Amino acid sequence: MTDKIIILWLRQDLRLKDNPALVAASSYPILPIYINDTTATYQTGSASRWWLHHSLKKLQDSLKGNLSFYQGDPQEVLLNLLQRFSVQGVYWNRCYEPFQIDRDKKIKTSLKMKGLDIKSFNGSLLFEPWDVLKNDGSPYKVFTPFYKNGCLSRPAPRKPLDVPQGLNLLKDKESFLLEKFDFLPHHAWSKKLENHWEIGEEAAQKRLYDFIDHDLRHYKKGRDFPAQKTTSRLSPYLHFGEVSPNQVWYAAQTQKPDDNLIHFLSELGWREFSYYLLYHFPHLPHQNFNPKFDAFPWIEAPSFLEKWQKGKTGYPIVDAGMRELWQTGSMHNRVRMIVGSFLVKNLRLHWRQGASWFWDCLVDADCANNSAGWQWVAGSGADASPYFRIFNPVTQGQKFDPEGSYTYHHVPELKNLPIRYLFNPWEAPQDVLEKAGVILGKTYPFPLVNLQQSRKEALEAFKTLSSQISGSTPNFPQGIQHRCP
Repeated sequence: MTDKIIILWLRQDLRLKDNPALVAASSYPILPIYINDTTATYQTGSASRWWLHHSLKKLQDSLKGNLSFYQGDPQEVLLNLLQRFSVQGVYWNRCYEPFQIDRDKKIKTSLKMKGLDIKSFNGSLLFEPWDVLKNDGSPYKVFTPFYKNGCLSRPAPRKPLDVPQGLNLLKDKESFLLEKFDFLPHHAWSKKLENHWEIGEEAAQKRLYDFIDHDLRHYKKGRDFPAQKTTSRLSPYLHFGEVSPNQVWYAAQTQKPDDNLIHFLSELGWREFSYYLLYHFPHLPHQNFNPKFDAFPWIEAPSFLEKWQKGKTGYPIVDAGMRELWQTGSMHNRVRMIVGSFLVKNLRLHWRQGASWFWDCLVDADCANNSAGWQWVAGSGADASPYFRIFNPVTQGQKFDPEGSYTYHHVPELKNLPIRYLFNPWEAPQDVLEKAGVILGKTYPFPLVNLQQSRKEALEAFKTLSSQISGSTPNFPQGIQHRCP
């Protein structure tokens, strides 16, 4: 056994179980490190920084205090460690955001030139994006063939790895304290988040098996109803790597193979597809995947944006979703589609404005999912919802929150309004409003826009584009900086 150490550079893999880089390093003394990259061309959102702080604390505990923290340029941090430690190599699990790929390639080349053993591993995806291609070698742009022909036809994902026994972990006494990073946002709302989440690898495992044992059996139908607790709520744990997709994939398959299981596994497939698109089309966070949308006549309306952000649009299901986001750092997936459609189609604000707000407020803010999701709802993305598909927030509320439990909870000023008028309070008779204590324009806003008129204007704007919108090839400008919204 050599006395030289392996530096284990942890990033979006904040766990011990099923950590390929940790397993590969386990025959050496290991220096586990986390670097706050201050040179990155992006800023992590406020809610994500809150989660990251607590996740690192949990990982520090799991490593019995042997996690060293650094801040600055990762390449300079690593070169400094080489001067102070006898290093055999540096291992990490891969990240797939374009700016991280560029950074890691440069670091790998630089360190290999010094004769170090540099290895990277897949700890975040079921399938590597470069392994799933069409017969002609080009990337898929439609989900169903990507998933069925590209993923399910391949050998099954690797099974989860156990935590190596007898790890020899080291701590750098010159490293920073976690508190120096100042990750915690200076927002009063961050305290509210603590009431809604448990963070860390142990919490991720508990959430996973609670879902598998109790909620998966109702998943396919129940996932559309925001008042029901039938979604997995695993997305922040997956983003920070507190649980791996391999662990989720195999845990789910301990259940009987019914439509609920098939549908849930396909949702993991959508996560893969988002990362796949980001890898093959790295300008996805900033440029329309379909370049014909570059000519779309978006509106500049800061007051509309602010009212949408604060949940004061006058459409209760939209406002409920935006308030859930602010209060919990999350939003039900069905409601994400509703609020997204309302922003880009009824308000005609650019999808990047919605993506930016979600990036700051979501605890599961993820460059791939956020970018692909917003482009999907805008109609400009790969395999996107057609632009002319416009979610009606009244009928969506009536259909998916039929008893109003979700909306009443998040929009309490309407709690006494009969369900008949909950999603369209402007149509309630004056005596009904008075009895419910609702004064439109004072206790609850009038609708920000007229649904029928805004829909008509959106479709007219859409018609200004070429009729050949679907199926075009992205033509992204070269040389722009890679960063997430």
